[in-house]
Amino acid sequence: MDRLIAELDPDGEVRDFVKQAIRAVPRHLFIPTVGLISPRDKTGKAFLIDHSTDPNTWLDTVYSDTSVVTQLNDGTTALSELEGDYTSSASAPSTVADLLDLLDPDPGNRVLEIGTGTGWTAALLLQLVGVHGSVTSIEVDAEIAEQAAKSLDDAGCHPNLIVGDGTKGHAEHAPFDRVHVTCGIRAVPYAWVEQCRPGAKIVLPYCPNFGENHSVRLMVLQDGTAVGRFRGFASYMPIRSQRYIPDQPACGPRDKHWVTTRIDPRTIAYASAGADLAISAITGLSSSSMKDADEDGELFRMWVSDPTTAYSWAVVEWRPDQEQYSVYQVGDRPVWDEVVDAYFRWVSWGEPGRDRFGMTITQEGQQIWLDSPEHVLS
Repeated sequence: MDRLIAELDPDGEVRDFVKQAIRAVPRHLFIPTVGLISPRDKTGKAFLIDHSTDPNTWLDTVYSDTSVVTQLNDGTTALSELEGDYTSSASAPSTVADLLDLLDPDPGNRVLEIGTGTGWTAALLLQLVGVHGSVTSIEVDAEIAEQAAKSLDDAGCHPNLIVGDGTKGHAEHAPFDRVHVTCGIRAVPYAWVEQCRPGAKIVLPYCPNFGENHSVRLMVLQDGTAVGRFRGFASYMPIRSQRYIPDQPACGPRDKHWVTTRIDPRTIAYASAGADLAISAITGLSSSSMKDADEDGELFRMWVSDPTTAYSWAVVEWRPDQEQYSVYQVGDRPVWDEVVDAYFRWVSWGEPGRDRFGMTITQEGQQIWLDSPEHVLS
């Protein structure tokens, strides 16, 4: 346990009350006997930890700052296959500690948790709010929820466990003093704000998936809105209801075309988190990138896409010693041009960092702003 505490907070930034909770709630009680460990870089391979065949490696991994994947493809693919979409996990302890530190729960608080997962964070929250507090934890996957309930019971922890869609919150146990979200969010549901008392705090991973993703802490105001600033890096698997891409008609020949750009895609792909946040807020687009090589030599690719449709995307290719770079565009939305325009808007503002951006949530939706809520990005 001492090694785990040292690993999750090498710079001494996590406060003692979070460390004390982590010491008090054994993580091994909440990790399945078989888990999948993701490779730390693209050259590595995923591998299993199995308590029955190698208990020492299993235990060493559990008490290290490592996330453990517990489900592939919503449970339709066995972990032993090693490949598939990661759809549930035990998050790395340092990530858990960072968000709990931001949440700053007080004894006696009533907490809503979105995404029970293995149940470890629900147990930590119960430790933090004490005997006079309560935790309501919602999990969309019934099988995961059942296992979490067993683990929590074995650990002597008894939150209110709900199987359902976390975006709806749980009005029956409202009002809440804290909302703790353990899945990636693109659009913050107003139900979470509505079910909080004024002064409550909501901590979540904002994951538009353009470059870096971000942690944000919101304060619920007396007028029924919530406002707060982005605090740091946080990236989680998306909440299920926000990862859906609707079906679209097949692209015809006129919807696919090549163009060129003078902008090196690495300029945008390697930009700071402030640029990522600004571009995603202005355009609503997502991105990914990869450095690789093919039969023609060194290559860097950046993909840009509309996360709400399968019909609008582009890929930009960089190769050395070129003055123009190829852009392959699908659909009639010029997504690469939008990204470039948003990037240079960010540059014109003086390249502000992530900590200068914030978010406001109202019944009408969410707004991202720069420096103050009056300066909304659009």
